Amino acid sequence: MSETSITIYNPPADLVASAHVAGFAAYEALCKEAEADYGAYWGRLARELISWKKPFTQTLDESNAPFFKWFADGTLNVSYNCLDRNVERGLGDKTAIIFEADGGEVTKVTYSQLLAKVSQIANGLRSLGIKKGDRVVIYIAMSIDGVAAMQACARIGAIHSVVFGGFSAQSLRDRINDTGAVAVITADCQVRGGKQLPLKSIVDDAIAMGGCESVQNVLVVKRGGNAISMTAGRDKWMADVADAQPTTCEPEWVEAEHPLFLLYTSGSTGKPKGVQHSSGGYLLHAALTTKWTFDLKADDVFWCTADIGWVTGHSYITYGPLALGGTEIVFEGVPTYPDAGRFWKMIQDHKVSVFYTAPTAIRSLIKAAEANDAVHPKSYDLSSLRILGSVGEPINPAAWEWYHQHVGGGRCPIVDTFWQTETGGHMITPLPGATPLVPGSCTLPFPGITTAIVDETGADVPNGSGGILVVKKPWPSMIRTIWGDNERFVKSYYPAELKGYYLAGDGAIRDEKTGYFTITGRIDDVLNVSGHRMGTMEIESALVSCTDLVAEAAVVGRPDDTTGEAICAFVVLKRPRPTGDEAKAIAKILRDHVGKEIGPIAKPKDIRFGDNLPKTRSGKIMRRLLRSIAKGEAITQDTSTLENPAILDQLAENN
Repeated sequence: MSETSITIYNPPADLVASAHVAGFAAYEALCKEAEADYGAYWGRLARELISWKKPFTQTLDESNAPFFKWFADGTLNVSYNCLDRNVERGLGDKTAIIFEADGGEVTKVTYSQLLAKVSQIANGLRSLGIKKGDRVVIYIAMSIDGVAAMQACARIGAIHSVVFGGFSAQSLRDRINDTGAVAVITADCQVRGGKQLPLKSIVDDAIAMGGCESVQNVLVVKRGGNAISMTAGRDKWMADVADAQPTTCEPEWVEAEHPLFLLYTSGSTGKPKGVQHSSGGYLLHAALTTKWTFDLKADDVFWCTADIGWVTGHSYITYGPLALGGTEIVFEGVPTYPDAGRFWKMIQDHKVSVFYTAPTAIRSLIKAAEANDAVHPKSYDLSSLRILGSVGEPINPAAWEWYHQHVGGGRCPIVDTFWQTETGGHMITPLPGATPLVPGSCTLPFPGITTAIVDETGADVPNGSGGILVVKKPWPSMIRTIWGDNERFVKSYYPAELKGYYLAGDGAIRDEKTGYFTITGRIDDVLNVSGHRMGTMEIESALVSCTDLVAEAAVVGRPDDTTGEAICAFVVLKRPRPTGDEAKAIAKILRDHVGKEIGPIAKPKDIRFGDNLPKTRSGKIMRRLLRSIAKGEAITQDTSTLENPAILDQLAENN
């Protein structure tokens, strides 16, 4: 960024005066504290924010890098920290969750009520023989039941793995198989956009595919009351298992390094990676980032619009806000139903003060607002807002400015947060009472996080030069391993050439004047679609699995105004290249097939057909050329190594 292009928004004075981190000097002081004694810094925060059954005596164990351990000899229970502790300090009657259903119905639960519900589910799981270390897959929509199921697993030391409710039976089956789950918690259906969508039947299909022999129980929450099939001995209504159980349940006190959850994320190879997170270190960072990044106060109403199927819903719905005794919104529906003013109406109705959503949602709502004043934010009372947040992908400056002006009234700081499933919580982010903001930049590292930009050898690059984003020191909420695959963990995140640094997989650049970070995109074959990471290999594999049609496929991304990145597929069929209406019909078949194999979010936006793919004489697909074609760019790169350069013209056609 040139000096003249930078617009800086300073924190509002009234917010600075009351913020948890008040002023830039306070931010710098925290960074200096961490730099002076890294272990003591994190140890102090762990004692302040977490209640320990057995206090830890060692903060960081680096003896088996990169398999770092944090607070390893301490014991705790995550559910106790989120629920019992708040009841014990007098917050039992405080609203923990305000749930708004797709149709607008509102249910509120207090901390005492949520603790009772979680205890009943936990006792029900124990009655089925589920114990510490067992894996439980949760395949459910946004609901109080979903949050309670996660907390119940944490309460008994079972390891949960939440699978996004939009994923297909095949994706669900793969995750059940990889975790060796003993139980699946689901619902008869989910309700989104006025429609009932099946869940239990997808679980049935997943198990019927085979490889899920570990599953002994399927527990079903009743949501829509639609007809479902129940397999005798295996399938049970959650109400029958939990409702008669006691409303108290002794927590399982676990070691700080005990796995809290597994969450699957796409890699550059076909098989999704089961990211394993700890209990103590993860909870610390989820709570700390909720407190500092969102400046969460006792009277705030916090709304993170993410799904619990993604890490954002883990850290900033199920764990972070509840660990601080906050009041939060859980929303079942979609931002455009019954109209595109739904978000703004909910902020108005529930007096939301901290709002955290994705650039994809913002961009789609900009379009709707510009077309219809009735759903424009100006038509609603958003005066309760004091802090806005952005998550999932970089937010472009134009969307940032609109969000700031029209949603925040020009007075609410926007915390543009960079982090990943693997990091557990925010890594680079403004603090609203401390950091001057620049639209489009995630600004500076969270206090105690040592991010840097390096070249391929791990050497630092100067500000103003793009490079590879790394984290130089371990941090409490970091990924512990890939479930069942330590070798892949090391290879993916700690490649030998990067000097022991954590490889984020993103490119970035630091501004020469401010030192602020801007994320430039993935450096591997992973796409970021609406804030969700999709492996190109995974989508290619799904296309090629349509064996009666597809001979070969290559997938790349291109920029998209709404979703950030759009999926573009280049396909070679086992028949002559189609054109016109035939091409459209086959493209629809392939999109539907990918949707069935992975989920609707993975459907390619563009499908182009060719007689071949651009390959070198050694057979390597030249994806950089395909990226240029997908973007509509002229090919200026060297094509002399291509086996058949003429194929580029064919693929560039609008077929």
